[in-house]
Amino acid sequence: MNRELIIAIPSKGRLKEQVEEWLADCGLPLSVSGGARGYLANLKGLPGAQVRLLSAGDIADALGAGEAHLGVTGEDLLRERGDLESRVLLLRPLGFGRADLVVAAPKSWLDVDTMADLEEVAHDFLARKGRRMRVATKYLAQTRAFFARHGVVDYRITESGGATEGAPASGAAELIVDITTTGATLAANGLKILSDGLILRSQAQLTASLKAAWGQPQLAAAERLLRAVEARAAALTNTTLIWPAAGNESEAAIVDALLHQGAQRRPHGVMVETARAAEAAAALTAAGLGPVTVSQPDFVFEVACPPFAALKQRVL
Repeated sequence: MNRELIIAIPSKGRLKEQVEEWLADCGLPLSVSGGARGYLANLKGLPGAQVRLLSAGDIADALGAGEAHLGVTGEDLLRERGDLESRVLLLRPLGFGRADLVVAAPKSWLDVDTMADLEEVAHDFLARKGRRMRVATKYLAQTRAFFARHGVVDYRITESGGATEGAPASGAAELIVDITTTGATLAANGLKILSDGLILRSQAQLTASLKAAWGQPQLAAAERLLRAVEARAAALTNTTLIWPAAGNESEAAIVDALLHQGAQRRPHGVMVETARAAEAAAALTAAGLGPVTVSQPDFVFEVACPPFAALKQRVL
């Protein structure tokens, strides 16, 4: 039985670069076997893990089939595989690889701005032309579910194998469902996003497979990885404030107030959300405490690790 934790990450493109940068920032740099074109890798500092480099779509498939324990891919791809909650567990959104899955219609459809408008047009289209309006997309499952929620039934899906945004102009479809980051490509192809046509705000997700064979070795490696990821994320949003201890009632009152507002006590100081650091430092100096030194931690390791606790609960 394989005792390694299998982690799948993208094999090419900007998403691969972002995942590598994120892992390195978490203290887990990637070491690829066989040079830059290799498809196996290791994470330095994480023994017992093997990294496989796959396409973003193959990662979603591997997680759903239990062929990888952890993976990083777009939420849009994970949800397209259907029944997400029984197959995978989303552990942490990563803040990159952002794209919106949207419904887009030709700009020339001046009377169509909402899904309700689209429902009327689809009904009229069928009555006038004797065939259903065509929707070009690679996202069949999410399109069907979204259209059903909005009561749109008079349409048929044309599965897109290429540049979906070009389908209306080429006559292959009347409208599309596709991902976009800025909307510029859609606009360049004479398309507009419906005002309520947002299906999903997608981004890269660190994801666990619920179908993989999880044993203690895999869980131990996953815990090390997740604790490092969570510690780095906590460090990026928190700041430590240190000042010479006064040991008087004024200092105690200020510290108690900061703790009540969500600060955490640290030796000779407190840790606060970075956005509140200036406010907290001003309160301390106003009370005659200082100088106040502000520093950003590299990692903040907490006793609890909620993502690992959630994973352990689901797979054991």
